[in-house]
Amino acid sequence: MVKLKVLVFLLLGSLLFVPSSGSAAEEKGSSAPANQQKLTLSKAVMCESLKEHAPYNPGVVFPLRIGKIHCFTEFDTVPKRMTIYHNWYYRSKLSARVKLNLQPPRWSTYSTIQLEEADRGPWRVEITDQDGLVIGIVRFSITD
Repeated sequence: MVKLKVLVFLLLGSLLFVPSSGSAAEEKGSSAPANQQKLTLSKAVMCESLKEHAPYNPGVVFPLRIGKIHCFTEFDTVPKRMTIYHNWYYRSKLSARVKLNLQPPRWSTYSTIQLEEADRGPWRVEITDQDGLVIGIVRFSITD
């Protein structure tokens, strides 16, 4: 079993309101309530670190010597306060499940794992909502 030290940090996402383009419902004056809007994942990347609340040196292959790796996710539509999960899989086996909270209208967050000698090989992070629905998958590898 791969032992991981999981560090979880929340990034304060941009809280600027971005007006939506007019929809048929809005044109008719019967727009859907905010809680019926869909959570929208706009970016999901693996990176070596974060600088100024953004992914730094993103990629798909990372050397073990960097010591840790980050999964950065950004949501452009967050309809209400909710929880998501970063599920870290090593060789198809769940290694860590990190709970992260989102807030409307937009939010960015990330999770981090410390790399150990036994962590070389294929990885993936499944981003899921609180009901377990997969909303994104990021694949990467750790090498020498």
